Order: sequence, then C-alpha cells, then structure tokens
Amino acid sequence: MLKKSLISISIILVFACAAFAQKVYTPEKGSAERAAIMNALRAPVEKELRQKISFNVEHFNVSGVWAFLSGEPQSVDGGRPNYKKTIYQRAIEADAFDNNFFALLKKTGGKWKIVTYAIGCTDVCYATWWEDYKAPKAVFPYTE
Repeated sequence: MLKKSLISISIILVFACAAFAQKVYTPEKGSAERAAIMNALRAPVEKELRQKISFNVEHFNVSGVWAFLSGEPQSVDGGRPNYKKTIYQRAIEADAFDNNFFALLKKTGGKWKIVTYAIGCTDVCYATWWEDYKAPKAVFPYTE
C-alpha cells in the first residue's frame, strides 16, 4: 500500500511540475500578441528618443506572462535613430554606446507592460534581470 501511494504521489508531482512549466516561444510576425508587446515597448522608446522607431528584433522570447526582446532600434526608414537630442549622445561621443535595446515586459491585467528596458548597452545589461525582477531564466539568451 505504501509503495502504491509513493508511486501515485510521484506521478502527481511529475504532472504538476509539467503543468506549471511554461514553454518559451517567439510570437509569429503579424500576430496580435507580437504587436501588443512591440507597441507596449514602442511608446516609451519613441517618447525617450523623440522620434518614430521601429525595432529590428534579434531575440523575442515569451514564457507565460513574461517577454524578453532585444535587437536594434531603427528610424522608420530603417536607418540608425538620430540620437543627437537624446541622453545617449554623450555616450556615443565617448564611444560607450552600442545601437541596441533590451526589454523585459510582463502581462498584467491582460495588457503587456514594461518592467524595464535599456538602450545602448555595451555589456550584457540584462544578465541579472531574471533575478532582479523574478522572471523566468528561460526567456533570456544569457543569464548570470
């Protein structure tokens, strides 16, 4: 009887763990989910950079209510944004700026919201975000 109980508990635990595990995927181009995530990021980035922005996305990972994106911000014509009137111009002049972005978003109340984002990182600025924001490690291409 004890052996059957242990087996039953083990099976239940395996299925419970599988049910709580979230797979990582990339939303399809043109999908409503992808658009919602990109638009949630676009608004504050455009405000900060004072221009219309599109994103050339390199990594786009979603797991459950978490999303991580990285790539290059671009002007609407596909070129590099004009950073001259932004807080990033000094970093560019000091050769301490890479034209990139990294963003972590979380779906709350049915809407995607930015948890944090960074522009111009010259290192792996998101390496500890999983721990800092209690996000799943699996959405990040690199963690410490």
